[in-house]
Amino acid sequence: MANKPELITTAANLDELERVLRAGADAVAVGEERFGMRLPGSFDIEDIQKGVKLAHERGAKLYVIANALFTNEVADELPDYLRRVAAAGADALAFGDPALIPAMREAGVTLPLHWHGETLSTNYETANYWGRRGAVRVFAARELSLDELIAFKQDCALQVQVQVHGMTNIYHSKRPLVGLYREHQGKRGEAESYGLHTGLSLVEAERPDERFPVYEDANGTHIMSSDDLCYLEVLNELMAAGIDSLYVEGLLKGTAYQEKVIGIYRQAIDAWAENPTDWFKEEWLEELEAMQPDDRPLCFGFLYKQQVY
Repeated sequence: MANKPELITTAANLDELERVLRAGADAVAVGEERFGMRLPGSFDIEDIQKGVKLAHERGAKLYVIANALFTNEVADELPDYLRRVAAAGADALAFGDPALIPAMREAGVTLPLHWHGETLSTNYETANYWGRRGAVRVFAARELSLDELIAFKQDCALQVQVQVHGMTNIYHSKRPLVGLYREHQGKRGEAESYGLHTGLSLVEAERPDERFPVYEDANGTHIMSSDDLCYLEVLNELMAAGIDSLYVEGLLKGTAYQEKVIGIYRQAIDAWAENPTDWFKEEWLEELEAMQPDDRPLCFGFLYKQQVY
């Protein structure tokens, strides 16, 4: 039987966390909005403690996302936050800002680190650099092709995580652009009421049928992709290459959607591990396509094409 990669996803709250674990997730990533960006929901320390218990009871892991680009003020709060995360029993920390590493030393904690460098994590040399500084895993950039991912894995000293499903971020500003605009219009209360998601979408004149969701949190404004990644049909190529962790992004998805997607990917991974030459069922893809909104097609992203600037 072939080795199985980890199946990891996110959760907006404790109920969703429990449901994706039951559906077959091996790990769930959560975080607190002050320290993590683009989170489906914000988990405080008490929620993280409860999440750890739920995950560990099922033999799964709970990772804490601390991938924000920290201001001086928030960086000063990191050591205390990291002590509390470690005390809660989290299994690892996902980070992007190097400020987290000296904060860990100051806090005296030694949690495993997952480097999430966004568009910076495009080569194994950079990943190995962070490996020498304590990282055990790298989240490969979503812009990499399949050939680039395979080459990345071959020479990377770290575990490699790849996003296989869900929306991706295509723009980020530290400024709350929607909130500032609403405030400029004299609608401050309306701006504050948006919370984690503005409910708005960007539409370009050249592509009127595509809608790019605009998401705003404590870490700024994020414009998301108009389609969703879906690597289900080609999981075998990623797994044969030895990719260690397959990530399903749950941002702006409902719990029922997340539960169904995780269940399908769980079946696919298990089927490939049992029989790598005869594993795929067309009905899995049909079920995923049936759940997709008409204006959000499934796609392979950059997996089979070069970037065009």
